[in-house]
Amino acid sequence: MKHAAFLVAAILLLSAGVRAQANADNALPTAPAAPAATTGITPTEPSLVAAAATPATSAISSTSGIDATASGASSSTSTDQQQPSVFGVFQNYNWQVNAGYTYVRLYVVPKVTENMNGVNLGLVYYPWGKWFAGEGEFDGVWGNAFNQSSKYVMGLGGARFRWSAPFGLEVWGHGLAGGANFLPQTAFGNQLAFAYLVGGGVDLNVHQRRFAYRIGADLIGTRFFGTYQYSPKVSVAFVYKF
Repeated sequence: MKHAAFLVAAILLLSAGVRAQANADNALPTAPAAPAATTGITPTEPSLVAAAATPATSAISSTSGIDATASGASSSTSTDQQQPSVFGVFQNYNWQVNAGYTYVRLYVVPKVTENMNGVNLGLVYYPWGKWFAGEGEFDGVWGNAFNQSSKYVMGLGGARFRWSAPFGLEVWGHGLAGGANFLPQTAFGNQLAFAYLVGGGVDLNVHQRRFAYRIGADLIGTRFFGTYQYSPKVSVAFVYKF
């Protein structure tokens, strides 16, 4: 009995010691949380920082937008300033003078023809700067007829019409009338005759359309020596407009 009572007492003491140990472990204070950084910002404050940073970013974006708009406006203005001005259909040059080379194949009398080369001079005036003009022309050509030197001159006046075409081209037509003189004197008749001319051509405008190269083809009608002559004429000339 004594041994049993001693064993029971030992078990009770052991149990009490284990319970006291468990209570001691549970009673230990928990370690304090690490102090926050000295910046004074709590863990929840980064969101506030992000929120505060957002307006700055927006401000920068807004400023960039304003700069872009201003740059676009400046670029647009610069582009408008650099665009070339648009010219009208015809430049406002009322006067034209021309000088160039002329070839005439003159049918003097039946079975007698002559190739003649020379110069042409002309003056054109567009009173309204549009499509209708008054024109004066002088032609002087030289050749060899009846086995001797010959000269053929014309002074004509009339009307000219023009049309604007692409690529700086100006198409024109004209009809002129006046007088012609043929030298030398022959036994066939008078040296003077009424003359007229109809034809057309094209001007190639260059250098802001103040200058042009002109190509023309005409048919000349005359009556020398009791015979009608219908002579083709081809000319090239340089034109100055003012």
